[in-house]
Amino acid sequence: MSGRVTRRRARLLAGVVAVVAVIVVLLMTGLGKDPSVIASPLVGRAAPNFTLPQLDGPPVTLAKLRGQIVVINFWASWCTECQVEQAALDQAWRRFRDSGVVVIGVDFEDSAGAARGYVRTDGVTYPVVADAGSKTALAYGLRGVPETFVVNSSGRIVNHVIGPVGGAALASVINSMLTGAQ
Repeated sequence: MSGRVTRRRARLLAGVVAVVAVIVVLLMTGLGKDPSVIASPLVGRAAPNFTLPQLDGPPVTLAKLRGQIVVINFWASWCTECQVEQAALDQAWRRFRDSGVVVIGVDFEDSAGAARGYVRTDGVTYPVVADAGSKTALAYGLRGVPETFVVNSSGRIVNHVIGPVGGAALASVINSMLTGAQ
């Protein structure tokens, strides 16, 4: 009888060790990591083209902006972190637009009325387009909002930020591109 009990305890212990090992492996391979440091597979590749209607203006086609640096920011009016980064995006637009930099806000999973209200209330000055059906978000592999992609003048994605983009970091990326470092 004691041999059976010992074997049963050994199997139970082996099962517990296996479960703990699986948990440790999952934590080490990503579940415990900051999602903003996950490299996008799009960095270094051509940015997916899109033509999207502006909330108040003509459609915007990414391919027509070739030759300029383009900052593409996916956001939504219901996103609190999007409000955190709003000043940094507006500042980048005002500071760099005369240097060949375009900032585009892509409204994601939002109603047109809510998006227009947000743009008006928060004083968004750069072009804002609507991604009805989320086709563009899917093409960019969007994980959530906010997410920002920086596209160089050749149309390649050179930077990707998950979460709110910081003003100093965005300015640094843009400055390095303007001076030819990227």
